[in-house]
Amino acid sequence: MVSGTDRVSAGKAHAPQILDGERPTLKTIAYLTGLGVTTVSRALKDAPDIGAETKERVRLVARQLGYQPNRAGVRLRTGKTNVIALVLGMDAEIMSMTGRMVYGISDVLTGTPYHLVVTPHINSADPMVPVRYIAETGSADGVILSRTEPDDPRIRFLAERNIPFVTHGRTDMGFIHPYHDFDNEAFAYQAVQRLAARGRKRIALLRPPTQLTYAGHTLAGFHRGLKDFGLTEAPFDWINVETPAAEMKDGVEALMRSADAPDGLVCCSGSSAIAAAAGIAAAGKTIGREVDMAAKEAAGVLPWFQPQIIAMNEDFTSAGRELARALIARIAGHDPATLQSIAVSDWADKG
Repeated sequence: MVSGTDRVSAGKAHAPQILDGERPTLKTIAYLTGLGVTTVSRALKDAPDIGAETKERVRLVARQLGYQPNRAGVRLRTGKTNVIALVLGMDAEIMSMTGRMVYGISDVLTGTPYHLVVTPHINSADPMVPVRYIAETGSADGVILSRTEPDDPRIRFLAERNIPFVTHGRTDMGFIHPYHDFDNEAFAYQAVQRLAARGRKRIALLRPPTQLTYAGHTLAGFHRGLKDFGLTEAPFDWINVETPAAEMKDGVEALMRSADAPDGLVCCSGSSAIAAAAGIAAAGKTIGREVDMAAKEAAGVLPWFQPQIIAMNEDFTSAGRELARALIARIAGHDPATLQSIAVSDWADKG
């Protein structure tokens, strides 16, 4: 009878020669770990019947070798691409959340068979173009969508074609799908609460674009806060957080110079808060004196730029991780009702 050790030794005696510059294969990893090719393959696919220690050993060797599966071969054998597509609007997102979200997604995909492909599109163009391309070419096993709308045709299209997807943001479409979202209603409500605690009475909202789902959540929290704390709204609906920065700065300046200027401002992004701060200064007013500002941001730097701004951080790295985990699970057939999450955050002032 041949022992397990003898089988490993016999396998090594007939192992493939590893040459400099040669593409490592499953056989290479099997040789270096002393495991069978099938075990290595299943470990890299995170098969549930493979032990955690074995998976970690296989992934470590694969990383050290720089192993990448042959996508053409994988697709021929399994019909899968091992690609996840992240569809992102270029206009507003590329300079704010994209890098952090991509990092979070990539962090989860490390050690799995999946690779991330970012599919950009211009927000002013037809949003169906990138999802139609993915569906028609079969170029991804799953899709991550951002900038969700209450009734989003991209989501309906993917659902009808049974293409796994997850959304960064919720919808009102009447069916269950995977998503990860940020609690923008809680942010807006708490922003008003903090401004009220500073004695502010008349509040303006630098809001999200109205067509996006999170705009409705933000407005709901804002108006509920105004009602609960007995404050009034300073109308400011001709500017939103995706308005060009120079125009945004001029709009805030005009608002602050008006006869009914607010003494509090809620901003829904870090870039809009910076532009608004410039507009407040141009109007001859000072944050923390004539006016206070509460803002949500992704970079965590607003208090460095202006210590008087009340800031909340939205963690896009964590969002990327949650989206990747949900999509991998959905591809594996998990119930979409179990793949929904909403993030909350703390204020920098901890008040």
